[in-house]
Amino acid sequence: MMLIGPLLLALIPGVLILTVTWWLVEKESSFLVKSLPGVLAIITAATHFYIGIVNMRRFVGFAYGILGFFLWIFASMSFVIGKKSTHFVDKSLFSMLYL
Repeated sequence: MMLIGPLLLALIPGVLILTVTWWLVEKESSFLVKSLPGVLAIITAATHFYIGIVNMRRFVGFAYGILGFFLWIFASMSFVIGKKSTHFVDKSLFSMLYL
């Protein structure tokens, strides 16, 4: 229960972060705008780590640390989604098919 609770709690904003990042990639926004959800998630994860270590100790602090860790994983996935350039790959693939 100690691991599942923070994971499920991080799943809601994590899915929201990944959805917003994917939407911004499909909208062809700039890299700065596409990386904004990941940056906000990193800030939130760092805040949860800090709160868990400094303010709340023992089991509750450990749960905050796990929550921050899972948010950090979702932020990393958001950066990977925002960084990949699907349009360049599609253009080169289509040019190879029609030659």
